[in-house]
Amino acid sequence: KWNREILGHYVNIIIIYNTSYKYFKENFMKEILSEIGRLNHIAIAVPDIQKASSIWKNALGANISSTQLLPEHGVKVVFIESPNTKVELLEPLNKQSPISKFLERNPNGGMHHICYEVLNLENAAKKLKDVGAKILGDGLPKIGAHGNPVIFLNPGDFSGTLIELEEIK
Repeated sequence: KWNREILGHYVNIIIIYNTSYKYFKENFMKEILSEIGRLNHIAIAVPDIQKASSIWKNALGANISSTQLLPEHGVKVVFIESPNTKVELLEPLNKQSPISKFLERNPNGGMHHICYEVLNLENAAKKLKDVGAKILGDGLPKIGAHGNPVIFLNPGDFSGTLIELEEIK
């Protein structure tokens, strides 16, 4: 009886903890306006995605995703998985792509942006506007390569670095 009683209390503590965490995550975390989450990926612009994928795979043993076409962003992408994040290789689909303009200045390619996860993109955008940071384009989220809403932030506001924010559900 004594062991059952202790086990019962232990189970109740776990249930209370899980319920509290779920409540905290669903109600409090959504209200945080300025917190960025984990690093989702680092994006590298490349002139030839097949050539770049091949060197990552053959030289580093990287696991390469299939190629995705994202016409609304003017790019094709592949993702390289690693234990703690991803690398996104970007090739322009046409001359109007922002990646084409980047490659004109950096013909061999290079780091294009870093992407952080956020729990609530609308709240993040509001906080950015409140502090005077500029969201690029029309300021409205677009659907990114993972099927989630994304926005890009003006590099001039973030030490010369293009930042992408991706809402993670």
